[in-house]
Parts: sequence; structure tokens; C-alpha cells
Amino acid sequence: MENLTEEEVMNALKEVYDPEIGYDIVSLGLIYGIDIDSENNVKVTMTLTTPMCPLAGFIVEEARKKVKDLEKTNVVDMELSFDPPWTPEMVSDELKKTMGL
Repeated sequence: MENLTEEEVMNALKEVYDPEIGYDIVSLGLIYGIDIDSENNVKVTMTLTTPMCPLAGFIVEEARKKVKDLEKTNVVDMELSFDPPWTPEMVSDELKKTMGL
């Protein structure tokens, strides 16, 4: 079995947008970690811009679906963490320039 890579998972997650902000969750710095085991089970640790995000369920499920849709993926486990809390400093350099930060 071919191993799934972190890059493949990150590319899939770049297709998930925060509808309120209009940017992808990778560029926003919402992905805290990706663990892939030898059987291509994936654990994604992510956060949201706020714990009170009304679209939390939608964003997390969309992220899970995008990773699950990768050909080699087995089980996908999504873990939501607010430690550390998200701040605008976590945004990618490219997006900071776009947003004027």
C-alpha cells in the first residue's frame, strides 16, 4: 500500500473554506497537526477562529470529507483544539499580504 503524505492531506484541506471569512483553513492557520499512520489512518488536529464559530460542524465535516476523499485514505479522525487559541498571527504570510496584516 502506498503511503499517504502530509502534503497530500494539506492540499486536500486547502479546498476547505471558512465561509464567513472566505479563505481556506490552511492559509488561515487553522491546521495544528496531521498524523498519518502506516495504514493511512489520518488524524487532523485543527482549530477555528473562535470557539463560538456557528459553522464549526460544517467546517470540520467538510475537512474530514476532503481528506477521506483522497484515494489512499483509510480512517479520518478530526480533533478540534483551542489550545493555543487562534490569532491573526497564525495566518500564512501570503494571506497576511492579501489581507494587509
